[in-house]
Amino acid sequence: MFSYQKNSDISDQKTIILKVKDNPKEGMYIIHRALIKQLNEQRLGNAQTKTRSEVRGGGKKPWKQKGTGRARAGSIRSPLWKGGGVIFGPKAKRYNTKINKKEKQLALRTLIYNKFKQTLIVQEFAQFLIEPNTKLFLKEIKDFGVNINKREKLLIITKTKPNSLYLSVRNISNVELIAADQLNILALIKANKLLITVDALDTIQKIYNG
Repeated sequence: MFSYQKNSDISDQKTIILKVKDNPKEGMYIIHRALIKQLNEQRLGNAQTKTRSEVRGGGKKPWKQKGTGRARAGSIRSPLWKGGGVIFGPKAKRYNTKINKKEKQLALRTLIYNKFKQTLIVQEFAQFLIEPNTKLFLKEIKDFGVNINKREKLLIITKTKPNSLYLSVRNISNVELIAADQLNILALIKANKLLITVDALDTIQKIYNG
């Protein structure tokens, strides 16, 4: 459960409840499945060799069948020849893993919930970051109580990716900006700290609560 205040008025309070797995083992299992699916989808799988039918040339028989004293040969593109085809070589393929949409949503919700101690809910950055300004961004982050260093990775989740914010953080190696509707398991796992805007949290509830 995440609780935050939209305005300075204490009475105006809103609570976001994420439906997660009560059993920690089941929660970790579903997170692992979602992670494996994402990692498999990132594999290129473009290693490919040509068979003897795909190699160029070799249409003519190199020499006659008998009378030369040499072994029989039907094509210069035989796998036995240099420059010939490859037997049982790799072929381009896709590494897809099946996971249901609701399972993926549950994995994201559970992982966000597990990181609630490292999560900070803030207002939109557009209020102070009208133009790209990395120094101003670092100052505001420090005011939020987040100390950026090279060892800790910060994940900023916003409703959309404002151009001014994107240009301000793109040169900071340990800061990643992501839109709420593009949230993924790998980005959450890598992050040591989460910075979620109020509107992004609303989007997460609508999209991933199912």
